[in-house]
Amino acid sequence: MEQYYLPILTFHVISVLSWMAMLFYLPRLYVYHQENSEKKEFIEIVKIQELKLYKYIGVPAMWASIISGILMIVANPTLMSHGWFHAKLTVVILLIAYSFSLGYYRKQLENDTCTKSGKFFRAYNEVPTIFAILIVTFVIMKSIPIVFSIGITLFFGFIMFMIMKPKKEI
Repeated sequence: MEQYYLPILTFHVISVLSWMAMLFYLPRLYVYHQENSEKKEFIEIVKIQELKLYKYIGVPAMWASIISGILMIVANPTLMSHGWFHAKLTVVILLIAYSFSLGYYRKQLENDTCTKSGKFFRAYNEVPTIFAILIVTFVIMKSIPIVFSIGITLFFGFIMFMIMKPKKEI
């Protein structure tokens, strides 16, 4: 199985890129959905885009990423002996949970029962960026830079706070 590691890795990277495209764009559609809720024709088009992006691109790409990731471990079991890899897997699990949460919100938006604001989805849209930065950092550096990891998480936490913060009236 070891001789298949690089082709599996190649497929894994392509799958992750497709999955991340959905993770970055779908919350943006949710922003448009919530901020234009009075425009019924527009919302119907956005609902179709949300469904197709999640169901036909995002979910298959997520499963392709998971399966190819498992195959990479099978092809190269020494990956499991590295702390950075366990940190990566932890963030990947959080990314999977985030992906399913987008499906949960999509259903609510489809049924017109979502109470989250466009502002919420603007902030929520930052989550996959934090996770992507951490995953890429762990994989490239083959370590867990604690100060960087905490710093980048706090930085994005601050960005999310500023997005959610009520604007002052002038």
